Amino acid sequence: MTNRVPTNIITGFLGSGKTTTILHLLKQKPAHEKWAVLVNEFGEIGIDGAMMTEQGAWIKEVPGGCLCCTAGVPMSVAITALLREKPDRLLIEPTGLGHPQEVIAKLVADQYVPYIDLKATIALVDARHFGDERYTQNETFNQQLLCADIVMMSKADMASDAEHGQFVDWVARQEPAKLFSGQLVHGNLALELLDRTRIEGSASTQIEAHHHHHAAEEPQFEIPPGKAFIRRENQANGFYSCGWLFGAEYEFPFDDMFSVFNDLTAERVKAVVNTEQGCYAFNASEGVVSVNELSLSGFESRIEVIDRQLMPWDELEGLLVRLAGIDS
Repeated sequence: MTNRVPTNIITGFLGSGKTTTILHLLKQKPAHEKWAVLVNEFGEIGIDGAMMTEQGAWIKEVPGGCLCCTAGVPMSVAITALLREKPDRLLIEPTGLGHPQEVIAKLVADQYVPYIDLKATIALVDARHFGDERYTQNETFNQQLLCADIVMMSKADMASDAEHGQFVDWVARQEPAKLFSGQLVHGNLALELLDRTRIEGSASTQIEAHHHHHAAEEPQFEIPPGKAFIRRENQANGFYSCGWLFGAEYEFPFDDMFSVFNDLTAERVKAVVNTEQGCYAFNASEGVVSVNELSLSGFESRIEVIDRQLMPWDELEGLLVRLAGIDS
């Protein structure tokens, strides 16, 4: 490659709106450009990549935990594959429970300097979390904000005046000062922010050892012959996840699935589901379920639930199996 690929890391805790923001960026990208997106999810069943498939980008997913685990092999494999496509821009979405400073350190290392031009790291934060000790005392939550060059308050339309004030006060206290801060509604991040130059030395260039269970990057999970679905679980950083992958031949009732996701009290729920009304992406966070229609067809349904405590996965699985009309 003769040209280094402009690259941005878009980080933020669970439910901060990273996927929504990337989808907005993909819709706004110049028509002549081809972008690549590397998606890392805490859950073992990749969901975000399915939501981005329609936006004309090359997508690679690294499911199952932190992007830099296993000596960075999953990350290196995925990035190398994307760089071979010679994209005009690369976006990286680490898991909401990941360590973004380690991804930064990896991308500015000698291995990638000839190929990647790392621009500003952008962190999204739900201002409502500044008043919640579950977040403010969480090391990963604070690391994501610390290493970012740009910090955006997501879901600004849902925050109170006091919460807006907390965000402004937090930004004012940061040293070194952030390059930029602002507010987002429905992920409406301005394209020009992607070209801002990162603050040198804003994050550690040393990768500290840590260990999580990690799924292999290739191949992705497949449903074995004769099976209707598979289930995968993960646990790290005080969170638990469980995901299901159902065969494309199974169709779920839309209204019932919306009710299931609305009733779940989990920290985070994501799904791409085949229904009798078509294929839909479901996204549940903070008691709100959002739904977007997709044009996918013949796609396997994917459901991922993440929470701070172990949930009755068997009970939820039984409900999903019944809704899919699968004979037990």
